[in-house]
Amino acid sequence: MGDVADQVVEKLAARAKVLRSKAAWSRTREMGPVVSQEALQRIKGYIESGVQEGADLVVDGRGFDASGCGEGFFIGGTLFDNVTPDMRIYKEEIFGPVLACVRVKDFAEAVQLVNAHEFGNGVACYTRDGSVAREFVRRIQIGMVGINVPIPVPMAWHGFGGWKSSLFGDMQRMAKKACASTPDRSLSCNAGGGHAQGR
Repeated sequence: MGDVADQVVEKLAARAKVLRSKAAWSRTREMGPVVSQEALQRIKGYIESGVQEGADLVVDGRGFDASGCGEGFFIGGTLFDNVTPDMRIYKEEIFGPVLACVRVKDFAEAVQLVNAHEFGNGVACYTRDGSVAREFVRRIQIGMVGINVPIPVPMAWHGFGGWKSSLFGDMQRMAKKACASTPDRSLSCNAGGGHAQGR
């Protein structure tokens, strides 16, 4: 958002380049292999789509050297910058180590961008400003919201908070209407030393 985007992309690029993809049983791995050869080819297809549609490919995980990783379907971390909402890599769920950065000018545009998306599984906001955090949670139309946490997935006993097209199966299992006793939103927050979760 605003002029901080260049700094964020630079730090993300440095981190993506050293992401440790290794066998699932390795204690030093940060990411294991993808589930199948088909999944690997699908992810590579998304990366190529991003390139063809004009996004800036900052880190390309397709050239990942998997020697020493053991058996499996490995791909390295991939980072795109200057992605636009009309691109396939923004509109569709990739389910692979691909991060697409979309630049916005301000908070209002960021909220509008997130709320306009077809999917509503999870979103995170990083801020030191409590009022920004509260306003983000109030305005955002997403099932799992994180404040200063990388992935707002609550513990297993929380109900899954997918909204919109983020659901499972033809009966919308695990969507917010799946069970009347399941809250329709989960909030994960790291306010400086601890990790709090609530609904």
